[in-house]
Amino acid sequence: MIARLLSLLLLTSFATAAEKPMNILLLYADDWRHDTLGCAGNLIVKTPHLDQLAKDGVRFTENCVTTAICGVSRANLMTGQWMSRHGNRSFKMWDTPMGETYPAMLREKGYFVGHVGKWHNGKIPKEHFDFSNTYHGRHWYDVEGEKIHVTQRNENDAMQFLKERPQEKPFCLTVSFFATHAEDPHPDQFLPQPESMKLYQEVTIPVPENATEESWKRLPSFFSEKNEGRNRWGWRFDTPEKYQRMMKNYYRLATEVDATCGRLINKLKEEGLLDNTLVIFTTDNGYYHGEHGLGDKWYPHQESIRVPLIIRDPRMAQVKKGTTNDDFTLSVDLAPTLLSAANARTPKRMQGRDIAPLYLADKAPEWREEFFYEHPTLQNANFIPASEALVRKDWKYFYWPETQTEQLFDLKNDPHEENDLVADPAQAVRLAEMRGRFKELKEAAR
Repeated sequence: MIARLLSLLLLTSFATAAEKPMNILLLYADDWRHDTLGCAGNLIVKTPHLDQLAKDGVRFTENCVTTAICGVSRANLMTGQWMSRHGNRSFKMWDTPMGETYPAMLREKGYFVGHVGKWHNGKIPKEHFDFSNTYHGRHWYDVEGEKIHVTQRNENDAMQFLKERPQEKPFCLTVSFFATHAEDPHPDQFLPQPESMKLYQEVTIPVPENATEESWKRLPSFFSEKNEGRNRWGWRFDTPEKYQRMMKNYYRLATEVDATCGRLINKLKEEGLLDNTLVIFTTDNGYYHGEHGLGDKWYPHQESIRVPLIIRDPRMAQVKKGTTNDDFTLSVDLAPTLLSAANARTPKRMQGRDIAPLYLADKAPEWREEFFYEHPTLQNANFIPASEALVRKDWKYFYWPETQTEQLFDLKNDPHEENDLVADPAQAVRLAEMRGRFKELKEAAR
């Protein structure tokens, strides 16, 4: 009889735990491309806590953004929509109702919802959050008379959220880091914390093989010295000495973000929350480290559009932990993924897909093998020209709207996108097919 009662109690306890809504922690870094992780094969940068997160979850190796710039990418994240649908083409509030974003939908579901750090889409609508503190643009701040680094400020605010959250509610916290973004007006660009300066002192950062003048000259003819990507290359990478100094400080900022991610995850563990919390690490766009003679992001090259995605999900089977997945996952997929994990309603106009079946389902679902990439003109076509693309794993079609310029790259044999095959007669059929498919996906993104 006693054994039976104990069994019933255990079953009841398990059912209650299973029905308990998952918490959500989204760790969202800036200007951090897919290979700025030790677990992604980078032999220089130190990211032990994110490497451990990947061991405890799944890492998506072909995760991409649909627009590679801070503001628009954040709008894509919030709305689960392409830029063409949500309408934000710079750093203003998107057209999609805030009530149809993942924070608002989760709050409607009963979640305690917070956002700390970078927002970058006009003024944050605080009425849709229970906790918010937004700031970006600088690495160092004066807060109540104390000089504090932006990453430490992100951490402090996140810890405050975890301390003040109501214990009876599930929570969703987005920690939106400013690092590793440069402080653009500052001559030193990347300004890590003093204790990080001992890192990477004795190493030489490898220079990418296509970070060359020859690669720069292979870009379309409208890329001139007026191009902002070329301008920022000059700020950061135009001499070997500058390249080493800038990249070491960039990696120091990355390691600082990693440390904060580790402390937040450990806090969840200490409070007994980790095994009921969906933890996701990703970033808003990739980043040129001098490739093609460029700095920053924006354009459809691999360095710009591929970003990390690590998911630690309590529902995940042990056999899936520590694995990688090479399906095309996208920035627009995260909103529906979070809503689905919370059993919350997903707005019909969200365009992304729930990623969870890729690691939870016994049988892998049918999944996309291509996607449409888009980026608006900023200021003018000389400064940052608009760019679009049809992206596949083996081929990529570029379209530059202002000049109606097309490019075609064989990614399997030319992974650095150096040899444009658009004029190759042998690729005429492929070009026509990709051109047609590009138009179809562009229309579908609206």
